[in-house]
Amino acid sequence: MFDLTGRIAIVTGGNGGIGFGLARGLARAGASVAIAARNEEKSAAAASEIAEAGGTALAVAADVTSEDSIAAMVQAVVRRFGRLDILVNNAGTNIRKLPQDYSTVEWHRVIDTNLTSTFLCSTAAFPEMRTAGAGKVINIGSMMSIFGAPWTPAYAASKGGVVQLTRSLATAWAPDNIQVNCILPGWIDTELTEAARRDVPGLNEKVLARTPAARWGRPEDLMGIAVFLASAASDFVTGTAIPVDGGYSVLG
Repeated sequence: MFDLTGRIAIVTGGNGGIGFGLARGLARAGASVAIAARNEEKSAAAASEIAEAGGTALAVAADVTSEDSIAAMVQAVVRRFGRLDILVNNAGTNIRKLPQDYSTVEWHRVIDTNLTSTFLCSTAAFPEMRTAGAGKVINIGSMMSIFGAPWTPAYAASKGGVVQLTRSLATAWAPDNIQVNCILPGWIDTELTEAARRDVPGLNEKVLARTPAARWGRPEDLMGIAVFLASAASDFVTGTAIPVDGGYSVLG
């Protein structure tokens, strides 16, 4: 039920952090994984690591803020593997500033990278999935999809939008047997959150105090939910937003 052998996946931003954890999880379950990101050297290294572990991976250059680049990404994967079954919209960015300190350019950079890209990648993948008769779209939200914070105005807005977009796509594409779901990672130990701990005084202590599991998450903590949402086990699950946060969001 959880076997992904023969399935083809794209993971945007899959060359590091949470994205690389998701890519490794899908590959371990048998999927062939295309790692799509702007840093080609880093993507190639990530693909090589998956291959060395016995998986199948392809590095694809992609700028998820560009429609042309996204179309080329999908075409490259279909040309290489013949189909597309799974899309993980993981690419994202953040600019930590108070709302009044944001420029319009900074606002659009975050919204375009996190939210608009999820829409563009999903609609680019849709024809291939509809032709195949099935598909899985996994969007990556955040705890900021639920909570607000003074230094994440654009990030929180984008990730809240990802949840609502997930619901819209799920209802639109259910007749085509395409399930669309969202993962809401808690505080995961990555390069991005390392920077947040440097920039936000006391963040580490606050996260540990609030998280019932009493630790930061690791990228591999997201492997299981990704495999579930990409597999036949979730064929009747769509439009959901599932926290993977060690209990952080349970406290309200």
